[in-house]
Amino acid sequence: MNEQTQPATHRVFIALAPPDHAKEELARLLRPAYGTHPHMRWNRVEDWHITLAFLGELPAETVPLLRRPLAGLASAHRPPRLSLRGSGDFDDRVLWTGIDGDLDALHTLATDVRTVVRDCGVAFEGRPLWPHLTLARARRGDRTSAAEIAEGLAGFTGRRWPAERLHLVGSNVGRSRGPIHYRDIAAWPLGDGDHTEP
Repeated sequence: MNEQTQPATHRVFIALAPPDHAKEELARLLRPAYGTHPHMRWNRVEDWHITLAFLGELPAETVPLLRRPLAGLASAHRPPRLSLRGSGDFDDRVLWTGIDGDLDALHTLATDVRTVVRDCGVAFEGRPLWPHLTLARARRGDRTSAAEIAEGLAGFTGRRWPAERLHLVGSNVGRSRGPIHYRDIAAWPLGDGDHTEP
């Protein structure tokens, strides 16, 4: 790839991701809805995440400045033990599942992440943390599908798991008309001094 095709900005957020077994547990329950509601825009299971801080579009040269501070932050936090629980919808269109478990530790981690980002000189809209996974979006004009699916998941409680890694994620939102795709820019183990950068 030559320099002219390198994006000048990256759409970035910082998140936790459930382990594969937790995602598969919920995906099994969702499979009937995939068939009965194929018109929903379903998020890829591998992209399910809990957003701690949404940074929006950042200049490409700003993103590397976050790596070292976030790596240090991750090593200082123990993995919160979380589970997926229940379901609902935002504005009749966005289907989600909630997060249960060690929510105090999750909120502390999110607060510290946001502090580190601001200390790096990155300004962003600090919306209140409402932990959830976004599962799907209804198409315009469809005001019933998300609520119908959420009702069927209302009693769901998944097994508990440790959120073991902090992820710095980039997405292609706004860059194409195709589905949203996410990729790790970097990820760091919580409570460990090591880190990996794909």
